[in-house]
Amino acid sequence: MPENEETTEQVATEPTQPEAAPEAEQAPTDPWADPDAARKEIEKLRREAAKYRTKAGELEPLAKKAKELEDASKSEQERLAEQLRAAEDRARTVQQRAVRAEVRALAATEFADPDDAHAFLNLDEFVDADGDIDTDGIRKGLDELLKRKPHLAKPADNSPRPPRPDRSQGSSGNGNRSSSDPGAIFAGLMDQALKGR
Repeated sequence: MPENEETTEQVATEPTQPEAAPEAEQAPTDPWADPDAARKEIEKLRREAAKYRTKAGELEPLAKKAKELEDASKSEQERLAEQLRAAEDRARTVQQRAVRAEVRALAATEFADPDDAHAFLNLDEFVDADGDIDTDGIRKGLDELLKRKPHLAKPADNSPRPPRPDRSQGSSGNGNRSSSDPGAIFAGLMDQALKGR
């Protein structure tokens, strides 16, 4: 045989028969069908849950200690960076509240609902790099918003008012009937007919 040729052995495989399931092993029965079996299953589950609660209670102090060790292992710089990020987030939140309050205050004179004003404006535009609020910018933004959406403005004082009810007009059911009242006319006709006129 040449050296570069590979030879393969042919192995005869015998067909294997699948193992038969033992007859004693049957499909599990539903434990909830039998009340006694269900009670036993519930008790088993309760004991298991109590065991896990106990384990969790034992592991909680260890988790707290692990968190403390993790915090201690962080470098001073990482801790300070986290504190800085948290402080910046708080400052940004306070700054947004201040801008919203300023927008509401300036919009109160011209807008029907001052809360609408800050809903339509980008409040970040009115804060400079130092954190100061640009009130002139807010005024310009509010003026532009009223030009784009005039329905947000307060109604002008010279606009027509809706009519107010006047109780002296019309029939009020208190006996003051006018002579053009059909009931009064009919009563007058009946009086005339009975009197023979």
